[in-house]
Amino acid sequence: MDWQGRQGSSNVQDIRGGGGGFPGGGMAAGGGGLGCLGIIVAIIYMMMGGNPGDILGGATGQQQQTQQQSSETSQSVDERKQFASVVLKDTEDVWNSIFEKHGRTYHEPTLVLFSDGVNTACGSASSSMGPFYCPGDQKLYIDLTFMDQLEQQFNAPGDFAMAYVIAHEVGHHVQYELGISDRVNQLRQQLSESEFNKYSVALELQADYFAGVYAHYEQEAGVTDEGDFEEAIKAAHAVGDDTLQRNATGRVNPESFTHGTSEQRMKWFKKGFESGDINGGDTFSALGLQL
Repeated sequence: MDWQGRQGSSNVQDIRGGGGGFPGGGMAAGGGGLGCLGIIVAIIYMMMGGNPGDILGGATGQQQQTQQQSSETSQSVDERKQFASVVLKDTEDVWNSIFEKHGRTYHEPTLVLFSDGVNTACGSASSSMGPFYCPGDQKLYIDLTFMDQLEQQFNAPGDFAMAYVIAHEVGHHVQYELGISDRVNQLRQQLSESEFNKYSVALELQADYFAGVYAHYEQEAGVTDEGDFEEAIKAAHAVGDDTLQRNATGRVNPESFTHGTSEQRMKWFKKGFESGDINGGDTFSALGLQL
């Protein structure tokens, strides 16, 4: 993806190391509304096992090496911040344009960069939960070290794999803007857990579709590279419920699905990518659900 040197979004809030998290990175509480914990929340809970940071060494030579590594890490994080900012700006351009064509106004979300833990309108969350969207404050929350997990833990390398993740969370904001997530959330108290999970799956697959719509316009704008589509598809496959459950336990339990199978996630991202049409993502009807 061609992102270096391009304009980023003004809607980025960086609170890393600024006291925005809860003390000690304690237990996260899922909060206040459907979609609060987006594409990766269930994933990391099931896959749990993020690696702790290295402990500083004591020898002088080791200290010099640590300082060099720290400098390199800082540079990498700064580059990742700029990358995330550019992706967010591209989603803003895409959805502002689409909403305007349909006579609507798109209210841009804020991307919050945090480390360890964060307090949100949807409750407290730790970085181990991965990127998520909170409809309570219309913000996306990301610990940029997740990019390492995406590559190393989920075997989904590449900048456009992360762009897909960000675009998916923005897709949840699009659902908020359209009133879809509110309508689904109203069903939470009316349905059994297994029945409601079907709506949760549809909501996640629709966010994948909207991520595909974003990718469609990125390709039209000429900012994607050869292989970017494949990076996103590989990421969508990696975070399917069946793949995650099989890797974690060796078994698959469709009754507990909340995000959709790998095949479904790839299918709906591809549909959005091919059509570029906001109206083509009725995942609810496709799954036989009334909304």
